[in-house]
Amino acid sequence: MTDSDRSAENAISNQVTIAYFILVHRFPEQFKRLFKAIYHPENYYLIHLDKKTSIEIYDDIKDFLTDFPSTYILESENVVWGGYSMVQAELNGMNYLLNLNLNWDFFINLSGQDYPLKSQKIIREYLTQNKGNNFIKIADQLAVRPETMNRIENHFVETENGISGVTYKRAYLKDVIPYIGGQWMILTRECCEFICNSGEAQKFEDYYSNTLIADESFFQTVLMNTSFDGVLINDDKRAIIWIPDGDIKLRPKTFTKEDMKFLLEGDNLFARKFDDNIDNNVIDNMEKYFFNPLNEVELEN
Repeated sequence: MTDSDRSAENAISNQVTIAYFILVHRFPEQFKRLFKAIYHPENYYLIHLDKKTSIEIYDDIKDFLTDFPSTYILESENVVWGGYSMVQAELNGMNYLLNLNLNWDFFINLSGQDYPLKSQKIIREYLTQNKGNNFIKIADQLAVRPETMNRIENHFVETENGISGVTYKRAYLKDVIPYIGGQWMILTRECCEFICNSGEAQKFEDYYSNTLIADESFFQTVLMNTSFDGVLINDDKRAIIWIPDGDIKLRPKTFTKEDMKFLLEGDNLFARKFDDNIDNNVIDNMEKYFFNPLNEVELEN
């Protein structure tokens, strides 16, 4: 074996292992396309199927996953948009993956309507070069998004059907600076262990359980207001185009084939969101791009 062969072998053996956590509640065929695009036999995959998911979709996805080693299904919870249940699902996923005692290095959360912008080879190489770095959008909530302060300054109650319309003002956590960013993150195992096991997160769990859209601020606020000393990169590596949805609310644009140039530029690793019912050509094009070894393909019009 030559020195270059040994170097290549060591580089492969030293690559990080990823634990993916995927939240799914519809579009099983689209989920399968996502899963195949991110699957690597050395990674681990935990799937959460929302309680609102039909038994037909649940059984279909469960049967699909039997062909792939290192895949797991988390006990279903009822996840309500805007509710703390979104955060709880993430915490449950982290705890589950940690308790498996598997040797993974990074936790990446996705939804069933996401899709990778790079191959697993490139993603694993990138994270290997960034060992110890955590990727999550972070901003001072009061300074950057003051219009969202009502989410945490009011007491909200989550029900099975949504968020109760009855709220009241309350004092925010003493000596805590609120942060905001987004739901999506790439966290080191050490970061997940801190969040789940340090005990410092408990007061934040207690308070944020009655806030609105906690999944966009809970993790940022915990990591920025505790003794956590890991490296935080203000970037979630997601390509998202935000468009207006009401007076002050924004929502992610559903990508179409017209967005291909935007999607293939830059250094993002994932994008959201996609909907095969609106445009399935965009994912078709992405698949052709990934499976062409030279990344030189003629995109469909």
